[in-house]
Amino acid sequence: MQPKLIAAALTLALGLTHGGPILAAGDPPARAAAKRSAAPAGDMLARTVFQALLGEFALQRGDAKLGSDAWSDLAVRTRDPKVIARAIEIAGFTRQYDRALELSRLWISVEPDSVKAQQTQSSLLVLANRLDDLAPQLAQLLDKDKANAGSNLMHLNRMLARISDKKAVQSLVDKLAAPYDSLPEAHFAMAQAAANAGDNLRALNETEKSLQLRPDWETAAIARAQIQARHSGKTAIESLGDFVDHHPNASEARLTLARLLIAEKRYTESRQHFDRLVKDNPDNPEVIYPVAMLALQNGDTATGRNQLENLLKTDFPDKSTIHFFLGQLDQEQKKPEAALAHYQQVTAGEQYIPARSRAAQILMQQGKANEARELLRDTRGGTPAERTQLTLAESQLLREAGRHNDAYIVLDRALTAQPNDPELLYEAALTAERIGKPEILEIHLKHLLALKPDHPHALNALGYSLAERNLRLAEAHDLIAKALSLAPEDPFIMDSMGWVLYRQGKLTEALQTLENAFRLKADPEIAAHLGEVLWSLERKDEARRILKDAYKAHPENETLASTVKKLLP
Repeated sequence: MQPKLIAAALTLALGLTHGGPILAAGDPPARAAAKRSAAPAGDMLARTVFQALLGEFALQRGDAKLGSDAWSDLAVRTRDPKVIARAIEIAGFTRQYDRALELSRLWISVEPDSVKAQQTQSSLLVLANRLDDLAPQLAQLLDKDKANAGSNLMHLNRMLARISDKKAVQSLVDKLAAPYDSLPEAHFAMAQAAANAGDNLRALNETEKSLQLRPDWETAAIARAQIQARHSGKTAIESLGDFVDHHPNASEARLTLARLLIAEKRYTESRQHFDRLVKDNPDNPEVIYPVAMLALQNGDTATGRNQLENLLKTDFPDKSTIHFFLGQLDQEQKKPEAALAHYQQVTAGEQYIPARSRAAQILMQQGKANEARELLRDTRGGTPAERTQLTLAESQLLREAGRHNDAYIVLDRALTAQPNDPELLYEAALTAERIGKPEILEIHLKHLLALKPDHPHALNALGYSLAERNLRLAEAHDLIAKALSLAPEDPFIMDSMGWVLYRQGKLTEALQTLENAFRLKADPEIAAHLGEVLWSLERKDEARRILKDAYKAHPENETLASTVKKLLP
């Protein structure tokens, strides 16, 4: 037996003040009360310790029913509040809400003035969705603690958040808050419940009432603006701007106003508020971080970098994210060593895998291929998705180094462990085609489409591969048409459609489709296809111009280079 567990059971048992014989584990609490009788104190202690241990060991072994039965019977027999609380905890954990509620009634009968017992019962009624029973219980709790009525009303919606029927919650909150009409918190609680139920007009009316009672209440002013923003960002900005004008030290309201301005793309005005916030709160990470993001969004990398570096000196909890952004800035500014140093300090969070991938990319560019691959292989992916990202990163490194066979081997090995991973299947298919194995591409893409029939990029890739090889053109057209119906604004799928139409001899339709694609995305491969169609239509001057301009900008593109070599020797 575990010493700590025995000690805990003994401590609990020695504190009991009521007793009786041990009951059969399956007896429900109602029948158990009838079996109580006197017993010697020593026998009582031994039996209590035994039953407490029985319940705890059952829970440790995963036998929730036996554990709950043992503790429930012990609670009824001893009528000790600590035992009842433990029994309720276990019953709630195992979702035996009826049992937990019956035990909570026992607790209240033992300690009728216990606020904790009443709060526990209220929480159980929430979990069991028993709103009718909950209303009088909560009303009684509010009445008993009138000194803290405002604070308690503010917690109502959080307590009821689990209940899915938001209209019923709104009705309950209205009923509970009505007797406290003179408190701004009562109107705020009603506003929250109305907003959660989608009753925005009522929510606005109640926030206005709360602000009439307490004009300087920042929380209510922010809530009003957030509700208004659901319909009109301009109205929200005006109301919150007026509040900030009258209360210039309201930092949270000013920060919310700045974010609303960003959402409306009013960057100059937003920046003015952020500058004021930074001036007033130079060490506040909640202010510095959005200022940095806004600067980067507007292309002001100097300010963005300065604020990110300031964040590293504060207690901002996610330093890894800051190092990731600084690494990106250094990488974009051609400072690989500085970027690498930042990426190496990303040790956790969402940016961990991307940071390791970027660090490996830098090492690869420095000619340290083995070190780059070792870095990725030494990185532990905690989830299948993270392991996939690491595999894709390694294959990309190899592909960029021109080692397409090695890239395919990495992907194929990963597919052995994760054969139905859509990202791995898609990348393996494209890599197979790069190494001259279109039949393998078809196998992977058909597998992917069996898993996800409406995967537009898989449909497009298979259709384009057939069109490129001038095979099964009707099938290729159908695949690409389906892809285009799923992603009608994708220029690369448009390019595929233009190319299959060209292969089918439908030059006019092909030209129109490719021109639309090129207007959306001046990609070198789209330019190559458009140039070839124009050439076939005897519009050779236009073809020359498009191909030369594209080649000047993208001399490394293989498809474009091949077309230029063929048409413009």
